[in-house]
Amino acid sequence: MSNRDYRLCQLLEMEACTNCRICADICPAVTASQKGDLSAVYRVKGLKEILKGRVGFLRKFFKGSEVSGDRLKEFSDTVFRCTLCGNCQEVCPVGISLKDLWLALRMDMVHSDAYPDKINMIRDNLLESHNVFAEDNEERAEWVDDMASAPDDGYLKDKADVVYFTGCVASYFPMVQKIPISLAEIFDAGGVDFSLMGEDEWCCGFPLLGAGLGELVQLFVDHNMQAVRDKGATEVVFACPSCYQMWKEHYPHEFKLTHATQFLRRLVEEEKIRLKPLNMKVTYHDPCDLGRGAREFDAPRDVIRAIPGVEFVELPRNREECQCCGGGGNLEMIDAGLSGDIARNKIEEVLSTGADAVVTSCQQCVRTMYSYVRRNKIPLEVLDITQLVRRALDRPESEED
Repeated sequence: MSNRDYRLCQLLEMEACTNCRICADICPAVTASQKGDLSAVYRVKGLKEILKGRVGFLRKFFKGSEVSGDRLKEFSDTVFRCTLCGNCQEVCPVGISLKDLWLALRMDMVHSDAYPDKINMIRDNLLESHNVFAEDNEERAEWVDDMASAPDDGYLKDKADVVYFTGCVASYFPMVQKIPISLAEIFDAGGVDFSLMGEDEWCCGFPLLGAGLGELVQLFVDHNMQAVRDKGATEVVFACPSCYQMWKEHYPHEFKLTHATQFLRRLVEEEKIRLKPLNMKVTYHDPCDLGRGAREFDAPRDVIRAIPGVEFVELPRNREECQCCGGGGNLEMIDAGLSGDIARNKIEEVLSTGADAVVTSCQQCVRTMYSYVRRNKIPLEVLDITQLVRRALDRPESEED
């Protein structure tokens, strides 16, 4: 074991923690579980104990004692029961880059052989099937078969201006396949020259980072970059915030990268699509990776407000302060119960607004919130923004469903 997984600035940042506990007050995992050992302040304290107990200058300088394997495995329980929502980083008064620290910590736990068994499943699935669910990667674009009318080429063109990077969840989960279907229909209505990647699309690599397997990411980066180059595209569009953020932060900046909400706003502003009135009251849930992660708060709100007849009301906690739905950081695979408890708190907040529907911009948020709503028979619609815009498309009657 060593401290090689941390940058020097991270080792220094940890010493800046004032133990103020603000991070614990806003942590969705702590709130849902009522367990303080899931908080950032507890994690930082434990990490410092581990680092100072290892062989090297820190152990000698701080006179730390060696940390046992049992202690590491106990500590890893808090490390992986986290959604990586970034809210702790948002409120940290001394500006510690906590989200990057958590990713480094997960890599450390993997190198220290102190991690949940599910991490091996994530690794094996991605290396063998190139998607996190171990599905046949040749079936990534089979959701096109469920469209009312799709072109003969199934949107698998040799060349196109725009590549729509669908992502693993939207490709394989029937519950959220309405998202790519809606976006494809919007693209058609707006005259967008786009192509899917089909089996040439591999996972973006974000689940690997979240699993502490960051050393494997480059394989996926290199493959996906070449697949987009082969299409001759200049722009890549993502409906998944995690894919979008992953490409922005870990891929070469060779293409224009656009989240679906930004692309939809462009189509509206350029009058490429027409929107008819919808009589609805909606609220909006900021996905963690799109909001706090990519700092995109305005595009989805601009799109919602562009739909005539829609009454928009903000959640009590919104934008930078928006609370996680429970679907991030691989938490659902590690602790499905905790993920569901976080979703419960999210839905209770949504219901407090009196909205008919909660709109978001993330397939995982839709899946997590809708699963809770359906399981508990709650009269609330859960929609991705692509579904809302698709519903509002003003098209000739012959094209209506």
